[in-house]
Amino acid sequence: MSAQPSIESSESHPGILVASGDWTLANAGHLLALLAAAPESATDIDGRDITRLDSAGAMLLSRYAVKVGLGLATVEVQPVYRPLTQTVQAICENPPRRRRKGTGFNEMLARMGYAVEDYTREVLALVGFLGLTLKTALGVILRPARFRLTPTVHHMEQVGLDAVPLVMLLSFMVGAVIAFLGATVLRDFGAEIFVVELVGIAFLREFGVLLTAILLAGRTASAFTAQIGAMQSGEEIDAIRTLGLDPIELLVIPRLVALLVMLPLLTFLAMISGILGGMAVSIASLGLTPEMFITRLHDTLSVTHFWVGIAKAPVFAVVIALIGCLEGFQVQGTAQSVGERTTSSVVQTISLVILLDAFAALFFMEMGW
Repeated sequence: MSAQPSIESSESHPGILVASGDWTLANAGHLLALLAAAPESATDIDGRDITRLDSAGAMLLSRYAVKVGLGLATVEVQPVYRPLTQTVQAICENPPRRRRKGTGFNEMLARMGYAVEDYTREVLALVGFLGLTLKTALGVILRPARFRLTPTVHHMEQVGLDAVPLVMLLSFMVGAVIAFLGATVLRDFGAEIFVVELVGIAFLREFGVLLTAILLAGRTASAFTAQIGAMQSGEEIDAIRTLGLDPIELLVIPRLVALLVMLPLLTFLAMISGILGGMAVSIASLGLTPEMFITRLHDTLSVTHFWVGIAKAPVFAVVIALIGCLEGFQVQGTAQSVGERTTSSVVQTISLVILLDAFAALFFMEMGW
């Protein structure tokens, strides 16, 4: 049988309030009425006559004590209920203060330090993942029967064939824009004919491979991260390990090989499309014929420009594949984590591709290639 909760003034000490009965959730309505009728002040609250106490009753007792100018710490209860009242007091009467985000110089330095530390961990993880992938690839080379041809061909179709229209269209339009801007600027000097060299060198050395890598970074790296991240979230990676299979051999090697094969081919198509875009503008704006454009391109450009551009394609393929797969393996198991890692994969891949391209351009320029 439950006893109705009450709180009354002590007969011997009018300033002391005596609580009794069951202070539980079942009597919450009556406890709220007691809280509304609480006096303005009291010297103490004696809760030793409380027969039953739960978290809801302790919270309302805390509100009552605060309303009369006291606190739950001053309320004496039975020893069995003291841990509960202490916990409720810590939550209700001493809520944790939210640390205000600072905007000062020290806070700025702290955020910069955290960012540098995070980027350092990402770089170290990428280097370690590269070593693990190379080790696994060496094992596959020594035992070719372990190479999975079917998923490799499947990824080659997704990575390469499905991306051909987008790569060629974008490269054609960029080539046309470069030719148009070059013709507009060079016309003032009577040197419109040099648009041929401008378009050819730009796409053979830089734009062909760079545009292709950036497109695949946004299209393929994100797909790799989402695919592997979904498997990680669904514990399929753990199931693969339980079956005695290597996730690197099963998931990473086919994607890496597919990119190593298809990115140079897509780069070649991007080079051709960009030059065709420049040719179209040259024919329309400069009055050149296709024969004249191709002849000047053949006479003025060296094949070295082509090799400089195509040599960067395998490096970019490795970067795109490794970052995309690594971010997928780092998914924590929630849908939010999949989205965050997919975004991180695209940002890291594009940034690293552009950075490597800049260093490669400086290196080849200093080498005279």
